[in-house]
Amino acid sequence: MGFMLRNDVGIDLGTASVLVYVKGKGIVLQEPSVVAIDQYTNKFLAVGEEARRMLGRTPGNIVAVRPLKEGVISDYNITQRMLKYFIEKSLGRMLLKPRLIVCVPSGCTEVEKRAVIEAANEAGALKTYLIEEPIAAAIGAGLDITEPTGRMVVDIGGGTTDVAVISLGGIVVSKSIKVAGDNFDESITKYVRKKHNMMIGERTAEELKVNIGCAYPFEEEQFLEVKGRNLVSGLPMNVVVSSNDMLEALKEPVQEILEAVHYVLEKTPPELAADISTQGIILTGGGALLKGLPNIIEERTGINTRVADNPIECVAIGTGKSLDWVEVLEKNNAPSQGYKR
Repeated sequence: MGFMLRNDVGIDLGTASVLVYVKGKGIVLQEPSVVAIDQYTNKFLAVGEEARRMLGRTPGNIVAVRPLKEGVISDYNITQRMLKYFIEKSLGRMLLKPRLIVCVPSGCTEVEKRAVIEAANEAGALKTYLIEEPIAAAIGAGLDITEPTGRMVVDIGGGTTDVAVISLGGIVVSKSIKVAGDNFDESITKYVRKKHNMMIGERTAEELKVNIGCAYPFEEEQFLEVKGRNLVSGLPMNVVVSSNDMLEALKEPVQEILEAVHYVLEKTPPELAADISTQGIILTGGGALLKGLPNIIEERTGINTRVADNPIECVAIGTGKSLDWVEVLEKNNAPSQGYKR
């Protein structure tokens, strides 16, 4: 790839996956947030999809890790190196460093924000700005957030769920909980262990979630055969799991999301609450694809709920569209650690 001048980049730095949006090109990269490292040499062996395939299947000297947990950086050095790899893979060779906008959960602390900014700057950014995930999700879902109208977004990622009411370009009420897609997988693993005395891996739990996982009963029960290890004999075994099993397994994390939605609605000013009852609730993020989730939210709140057209890419698209604000931030002499709401 030839040299290019500086470009502006939007990054959805998620617990489960990283999406990179390059101004003028759209989303150019979507990879799992997984890194495979040789523990003896500290060398990167694989990043992204290649590393994800290694999860649970590596020999002693190789470890496949997720450097982000619950929406924030848990391993700073690996995150910084992973970001550098993804930026270079997306942009190729550049004459000038890119300006970055990275999205963070709405409940992020100042320390966590600082860690993201410093990791991005060390990964090769000229300047790094932050945008809150619900704002980016709303923009990516095609909502006009500049209007004096209440919009409610529920962004369910891999590590966090952000529930927010947005009006006039800002967040009026929000709640961020550390319950999301990864917790769905954990709940499924625990349920299968408890009911069938069988241990399944992370990828098998995800397969169950994607294929027959549900938050609301199916009209017709569905089944899926999965393989794992018998906890008594230690030998491989197969069991058939039903969608009703999944409904039971996912009851707890789904309930926590429902409580967060209820909390935000309870704290919303009456005028904006009236807007939301008219406009409805928008679900974004990979977790929004859990079957029946809109139905259960609608049943509990009485408000029309729908999944955005492209839920997985919503935050990345919104972050990318917010790159148009970078020029405004530059003119206002915003600092390199500038935080944009």
